[in-house]
Amino acid sequence: MVNWLIIGIGILAVIVVTKVIHFRHLKHRITALFLILLLLFAYLSFSSIVRSNSIDLKTVSGVLTAGKLYFSWLGATFINIKTLTGNAINMDWGPNNESISDMISKK
Repeated sequence: MVNWLIIGIGILAVIVVTKVIHFRHLKHRITALFLILLLLFAYLSFSSIVRSNSIDLKTVSGVLTAGKLYFSWLGATFINIKTLTGNAINMDWGPNNESISDMISKK
């Protein structure tokens, strides 16, 4: 069943992409492309979570477990992005880059 689902999603993506090409406004093209990428990301990440934890999606408890795992993974991903962004902001991005020049002068 999953193979038919992947084929169906692929066909749907091709249809949507061909429709995106015919949009006149760039804003509509960008929005449609963003939605396609968002759906592709959601599908691939959800299937990866289900596959790595060997969850049976044919039962209600399996679907609930998969949903809990997926949303906890998604939350942890956003926390990691927040931490990464915070650390990037705290780095020395100035033109002199004092941390590197300190390391060079100590040698």
